[in-house]
Amino acid sequence: MPDDISQVTALQWLTPAQLAGDLDAHLLDWLFDEGSLTRRLSQLADQQFSVTPLREGWQALRADECAALGIVPGAEGWVREVYLRGHGQPWVFARSVAARSALERGGLDLQTLGTRSLGELLFCDQAFVRHPLQACQYPPAWLPADAPQQHLWARRSRFEREGLSLLVAEIFLPALWRAADKDAR
Repeated sequence: MPDDISQVTALQWLTPAQLAGDLDAHLLDWLFDEGSLTRRLSQLADQQFSVTPLREGWQALRADECAALGIVPGAEGWVREVYLRGHGQPWVFARSVAARSALERGGLDLQTLGTRSLGELLFCDQAFVRHPLQACQYPPAWLPADAPQQHLWARRSRFEREGLSLLVAEIFLPALWRAADKDAR
């Protein structure tokens, strides 16, 4: 996914207070729900929830990710991209990153997750502290090629445990909104 500097400059991650008057309550609820998204999606899908890994490996992190993690621009990190699916449909595109140096010190092996949810792991380990959620409209150029190529609402937060920081971004796809709307009726 390209790291287009114009998109990085224009990308602005916002807090709930900054978005409160601009978005409807339903969208705000999903963007800023502090519980486990994995659990919420699993409930919505009547337990027909799955994780499909798309890409994972060591690579240079994007400038916005380095800034959020407090590391030098262009630092190498582990990147994991997955689809979170309900009833077989991609509902959320998730991108999780951590600096190589932090992972080597922190003792967390992200390479062995496979089809397990990282979010479930983070919420089960009480040592992880979640920092405040932020939201934005995610640049289409950063989405997988088979995802709708439009600005989609995304949220991100940083999880920290004894010097290990993980940045988790979750981009909400149109199929999720259809399922959530149907469930609300």
